[in-house]
Amino acid sequence: MKNQSSPKRKSIYTGQLYRDALLDSLKKFDPRRMVRNPVMFVVEVVSVLTTALWIQALGGKGEGPAGFIGHISLWLWFTILFANFAEALAEGRGKAQAQALKRMRKQ
Repeated sequence: MKNQSSPKRKSIYTGQLYRDALLDSLKKFDPRRMVRNPVMFVVEVVSVLTTALWIQALGGKGEGPAGFIGHISLWLWFTILFANFAEALAEGRGKAQAQALKRMRKQ
């Protein structure tokens, strides 16, 4: 079998793409944007509520241990951040592919 080397393709995953996706994922924390995705909107609302319960538990008036509530709240916030980041990365990748196709068409 011949060793065929395919032409090297330039990766569309660049540092700029990741930076833009991270900034966009932070912008998506806005409830007005989050309401378009009902499941993640509910997760965001519950994150706010558990954060309030954690603050209450830190003050000594909570029903559960503050450490446990804080960990749950932290995991919920990370869930939202990573979901937003994945969505923003996919959008950025799509835009990069569209730009690459436009450049190829002009050549």
